[in-house]
Amino acid sequence: MIIAVSGKGGTGKTLVSSLLIKSLIGKDLDILAIDADPDSNLPEALGIEVDRTVGDIREELKKDTAEGNIPPEANKWDILDYKIMESIIETPEFDLLVMGRPEGSGCYCAVNNILRKIIERLSSNYDIIVIDTEAGLEHLSRRTTQNVDLMLVVTDPSKRGILTAQRIEELSEDLDITFKKQYLILNRVKTGNEDELLEEVNKIGLEIAGIIHEDELIESYDREGTPLINLPDDSQAFTSILKITEVFKGN
Repeated sequence: MIIAVSGKGGTGKTLVSSLLIKSLIGKDLDILAIDADPDSNLPEALGIEVDRTVGDIREELKKDTAEGNIPPEANKWDILDYKIMESIIETPEFDLLVMGRPEGSGCYCAVNNILRKIIERLSSNYDIIVIDTEAGLEHLSRRTTQNVDLMLVVTDPSKRGILTAQRIEELSEDLDITFKKQYLILNRVKTGNEDELLEEVNKIGLEIAGIIHEDELIESYDREGTPLINLPDDSQAFTSILKITEVFKGN
């Protein structure tokens, strides 16, 4: 199963991605986490240090090609593919791949094209792939999430967050990108404001998987730089994610 977590920047994509991975640990599953956001935050949320990203590898390959260090007849995708496989960080609980961004001023489209190939290449090697997508709508227009089984759209109570969630739904339909299932997750909801918010987001037409309320513990972890995956099992945010995953299993 391939799960993508999307939404406007700052709505809590990385929080949902990291806690979703935490919920899958210990279930005898081969898990791959992919940070596809150029503004990479997933490694820190998972407590992993990253030395090289796919963007770094691509820039190195471009430089080696320009300097004549790679024979013209060499298959550059094979070289890139080999180096990407080497860059996957393996832990006892899950593996992690970070897309990063190109070092140069080039378009990020090339890295997204590589991401599509990576997903195709690795999908048979893992039971579950969790992708923390690029913020906004680009992952749809560049079709990096076209083969996703489960799309989770995260929004906070802000008008802009809800509008982005609506646009993700509309753009996927316009581009004829279909997911086996698509859900909306409401994050940073103040207790007592649920009904008003639900009334607003119901207009989008996306099925709501669950609500994550404001959690002072998350704010504390963010301030201190503590990995979110270390949140206690009984924390409000993690128990909310567990309830949300039960919705997935039911469908």
